[in-house]
Amino acid sequence: MRDISYNRSNRSAEQFSCDPAVIEKSHQRSSAYGLGQHDKPDIMPLDRSSLSLLLEQNRVLHTHALPVMETLYEQIVNTHNMVILTDANGVIVHALGDDDFLVKANRVALNPGVAWSEQSKGTNAIGTAIAEGAPTTVHADAHYLSANHFLTCSAAPIFDYRGNILGVLDVSGDRGSYHKHTMALVRMSAQMIENQLFTAAFENAVTLHFHSRPEFIGTLVEGIACFTPGGRFLSANRSALFQLGLSQAALQSHTFSSLFGLPLSTLFDHYRAAAPGLLSLCLHSGVKVYARAELRLANSVFQHYSEQPPLPAAAAPKTAPRRLSSLRYLNTGDPHMATLIGKLEKVAGRDIPVLITGETGTGKELLAQAIHNDSPRKDNAFVAVNCASIPETLIESELFGYEEGAFTGARKKGGKGKLLQANGGTLFLDEIGDMPLGLQARLLRVLQERVVTPLGSTKAIPVNLAVICATNRNLRELIAANLFREDLYYRLNGLVVKLPALRERSDLDVIVDRLLAEAGSEDRSCSVAPDIMDLFRRHSWPGNFRQLSNLLRTAVVMAEDGGLIRLEHLPDDFLEDVQPQQPAAIAVAPDSGAGSLEDLAQAAVRKAFAASGGNVSATAKALGVSRNTVYRKLNLR
Repeated sequence: MRDISYNRSNRSAEQFSCDPAVIEKSHQRSSAYGLGQHDKPDIMPLDRSSLSLLLEQNRVLHTHALPVMETLYEQIVNTHNMVILTDANGVIVHALGDDDFLVKANRVALNPGVAWSEQSKGTNAIGTAIAEGAPTTVHADAHYLSANHFLTCSAAPIFDYRGNILGVLDVSGDRGSYHKHTMALVRMSAQMIENQLFTAAFENAVTLHFHSRPEFIGTLVEGIACFTPGGRFLSANRSALFQLGLSQAALQSHTFSSLFGLPLSTLFDHYRAAAPGLLSLCLHSGVKVYARAELRLANSVFQHYSEQPPLPAAAAPKTAPRRLSSLRYLNTGDPHMATLIGKLEKVAGRDIPVLITGETGTGKELLAQAIHNDSPRKDNAFVAVNCASIPETLIESELFGYEEGAFTGARKKGGKGKLLQANGGTLFLDEIGDMPLGLQARLLRVLQERVVTPLGSTKAIPVNLAVICATNRNLRELIAANLFREDLYYRLNGLVVKLPALRERSDLDVIVDRLLAEAGSEDRSCSVAPDIMDLFRRHSWPGNFRQLSNLLRTAVVMAEDGGLIRLEHLPDDFLEDVQPQQPAAIAVAPDSGAGSLEDLAQAAVRKAFAASGGNVSATAKALGVSRNTVYRKLNLR
């Protein structure tokens, strides 16, 4: 079959109504075929057996076209016209017509089994529509053969779901019966046949009918798109291509989720209702559309299907439950966090990529885990990869996996990469800004095509996963320095959220309480002394949550009685950092009866040591001396 671009078939009918340029090109082709304008046309039909074979080869086309042809004929009856269906080569498969016109039609063999290609009949609506791949009207002496000058013909090609011409629908009549609306009727009828053929072509599929105006669903202008039970795009009709703004080729890398912004499982859930209405969807371009779906699946229990068949229970790695496991739990009263979480809740379950930014230690992985746990993917794997901690030579095999024998030292049975481990769940790429540039291109292909090819393999494996990325680096600066791909950046930043630094948050008390609950045992709880909380509030926390969590874990161990965490329970390095924010020195008044200068120095150190709660580092900071001096004056060594 001839492969014709949809763009050509979308040209207006007026452009091809005896368009002089089209007719001139067709006449030149006709002459090149060796035809003479006054030649007697070949009217010999196919023999009986060949005609039977033709009908069998076009049985599906004929079956779906016949009701439409009969309806079209009812609209033009008694107008000296006939309705004709041909195959992709212009050979007539079926014809309906007025008795008074059929006599004339027989003169030029408008009968089943006769070829009306340009090679056979020169310029004519059927043959020229095939050659141009577009609706065509040829009127009177625009026909190449003079024997056909008494005709007026309007034809429209019928395309299959791949964009190939299946056949042609034509209305031919006496030149005196020409009407400007005939082409519109033919085009509408051809579109109706196409839509019926389209929906019939996919038996084990989800077929979506959609339009921005609900009253147009079920009409000729509705968009129709088909997807596998796993959500992979199969094909779309011409109206769908126009609404989506993408070609058939470009759509091959898409899924239901990437086109309509929600998982296919949501559609299945919708149709479990007793009387489901129209769905409200949003195209990737932001346009709102209404839709209904046909779930013609091989397994009638369609709820068994999801965006991707779930991994077997034994193969799906489960993550250990965590207390800080939901967005709601992370909303601890800070206004910035409340706004951030509100945005994340709006996109939950829609498979919109999330990019988390912020300083090191602000809890990016914890937030990613919470996003996963609040999504429909929560029962599948959450796989975290730190792109900065894996050597550049290993990160490709770590992500994509590898086949047996892919490289020296590989495991005998190969390795399953993180992308495949996350299939059905969520992949968290931490420190994405440190991913090697060459690997960024491979990741982009995975996100676009939704398939993974392990190292050493030629087999592309479909994957369905949500992607969350995090970075403490400025990706725009990396793009400017040619260290990060701009196309990957825009693929990953569906929603960008910035986690505030710990020093910027207003909910420190709640955070400390929850981290203490994490660090302490069930039979022992600790709290922080008020003066230490004041110290915490004044500290800049350069290590953010990671620093605070480690400090509290140590302090809980040091406070053996499970009571208050005091100054003496805090690590020396923290006190060294925080003491400059305290008064510069502890005032030590010498006793008037003191003896030597050495005695005065020892007395001052002892008093400062007592004031600091017995903390050597704090004493040294307060007095402006070294820790060794404190040890020596107090005879602690």
